[in-house]
Amino acid sequence: MSTKAVKQHKYRVGKMTFLDYFLLVVLIVLSLMILLPFWNVIMISFATQKEYADNPMMLFPKHPTLDAYKALFADGRILTGFWNTLKILLVGLPLSLFLTSTMAYGLSRNKFPGKKPIFFLVLFTMIFNGGIVPLYLVMKSMHLTGSLWSVILVGSFSAFNMILMMNYFQGLPESLMESARLDGAGEWKILLSVVLPLAAPIMATITLFYGVAFWNGWYDAMIFLRKSDMLPLQNVLRTIIVESTTNVSNAASVDSIGKQGFSTGMKMASVFVSMLPIMCFFPMLQKHFAKGVLTGAIKT
Repeated sequence: MSTKAVKQHKYRVGKMTFLDYFLLVVLIVLSLMILLPFWNVIMISFATQKEYADNPMMLFPKHPTLDAYKALFADGRILTGFWNTLKILLVGLPLSLFLTSTMAYGLSRNKFPGKKPIFFLVLFTMIFNGGIVPLYLVMKSMHLTGSLWSVILVGSFSAFNMILMMNYFQGLPESLMESARLDGAGEWKILLSVVLPLAAPIMATITLFYGVAFWNGWYDAMIFLRKSDMLPLQNVLRTIIVESTTNVSNAASVDSIGKQGFSTGMKMASVFVSMLPIMCFFPMLQKHFAKGVLTGAIKT
């Protein structure tokens, strides 16, 4: 037996080498570093104030309670926030995908007139922008301040997402488009019938990017919206948490704190409530996510 074979046999246990086991241990440790804080957040949302004070790093509450969730949902504003966020998603997500896919398809074609200057202008916005004041003045001049349309339009296009999709479209065989043109198909027909069916990975990836951005968005709503019944979920949660924290800080005794509510438990409950829909949505697109990002990020 050669020296090389002996060395390989020395570190091999069954079908896995010593390095395999080492990497497995490292991955398990890294996974626990990610999962344990997340699990701790969920458990605190089910714990009582006294139990949290005794053991902030708990993994399982001894006396689980739903008081934090009851206090969170007792305010009807959170349901209004869910509904407003859902409206933003139902309108903003299709609009974002339409704007991004059509522009990405046009700029991915070599014969598109004005391709380079238009692409330069899009790329310029990733480095420089006018700031929030000019944006607010534009929305005000269009009479959109105080409307959900201001939040939708501000987040409806991302230069980064468009570039990812454009690079993916450039990687598709040009012969497919030429064959469709020979059959009499126009550009819209090619985009809808040829390009988009082949672009499921990047479409799933961009859908996830825009969906998470709309769901977690709060800054634009804070700038453009004033009525409480129009605020999306993240802004409503922020308001409820700030109010509960203020009430607790102004409480004069432990009993009054208990009556006002467990502010840390409400914070953790709000984190879990805001993450749960995205956690349910992500697995449906996860299988396309890595392929879409990898292919779209490489210029072919």
